[in-house]
Amino acid sequence: MNLGLGCVCRPVCWPFGSVLDSRHCVFALTLLTLLMQVVVEANSWWSLAMNPLLIPEAYIIGAQPLCSQLLYQDHMQYIGEGAKTGIRECQYQFRHRRWNCSTVDNSSVFGRVMQIGSRETAFTYAISAAGVVNAVSRACREGELSSCGCSRAARPKDLPRDWLWGGCGDNLNYGYRFSKEFVDAREREKSYPKGSYESSRLLMNLHNNEAGRRTVSDLAHVSCKCHGVSGSCSLKTCWLQLADFRKVGDALKEKYDSAAAMKLNARGKLVQMHSKFNAPTSHDLVYIESSPDYCLKNQSTGSLGTVGRLCNKTSEGMDGCELMCCGRGYDQYKAQIVERCHCKFHWCCYVKCKRCTKIVDQFVCK
Repeated sequence: MNLGLGCVCRPVCWPFGSVLDSRHCVFALTLLTLLMQVVVEANSWWSLAMNPLLIPEAYIIGAQPLCSQLLYQDHMQYIGEGAKTGIRECQYQFRHRRWNCSTVDNSSVFGRVMQIGSRETAFTYAISAAGVVNAVSRACREGELSSCGCSRAARPKDLPRDWLWGGCGDNLNYGYRFSKEFVDAREREKSYPKGSYESSRLLMNLHNNEAGRRTVSDLAHVSCKCHGVSGSCSLKTCWLQLADFRKVGDALKEKYDSAAAMKLNARGKLVQMHSKFNAPTSHDLVYIESSPDYCLKNQSTGSLGTVGRLCNKTSEGMDGCELMCCGRGYDQYKAQIVERCHCKFHWCCYVKCKRCTKIVDQFVCK
């Protein structure tokens, strides 16, 4: 059996070298699956962003550790960081929308709104999977994980011959594969009747997870550092580097705006609802249900509504009071804010600022 991360059920459980017979290794993998289920059973592995977990080592027969490192204990912190990164980026991208990626105070993290196969759900799955790729890939580079290290990506063919390829790049290959194995695990372990809503939702989730991972991969780039006397840059060392996560968020937000509506066909496959448009690729986001009304609080859909949200009186966009408040109007009040001011550059080399307070008008949806 191959986990996709290098663990093969043979007499040796890679990469940690514990000698086991095949029956014990199968048992270890079964135990791993059950423990991973415990982690994600609270509706979502997103809860690791709120309550990071450390899974204890597994012991069997004679209190001997059995492929215990297969549990990837050291990864859990970075899975949580990846989820947190995804949530923060989601909240940034939707800060001016009626649905602003709000979290709720329970293990579901996003509440009932994720039970609807909408554009917003599509984005959330994609940005979260991307966050895990980002966090794990960087953790490998920084030597924080026992099962991976710097990137071993092949030298780009267009890199000048006299430039060195090496350094210590982000391990995108490992991060991508680990994210696929962990994030997709909950979907892949399920089985639903062909043609059911649940099966279409499973396919949608898997597609958007993959779209998020591929966006991280697509935006990765070659970064170089110069070497030479007096900065002459006579020699360069280059490596693979992930893009700033804000660029990933921006790219996925564009994919959200152009997401494709899908439906199940007779063969149980997702197909585009409107055939006049170009079919989505594995890099695009897909959804199967229209978004709910986010104007008012609705417990059945999970919508928190926009009552009490700040709006921009002068904007005609989604952050404007007319659209944000859904035509209900808004209240105006004075607020005191503190900001940096009178900044001066001091040699060498820092900027020192004062803190000033000022009164501003703020507008809040009724």
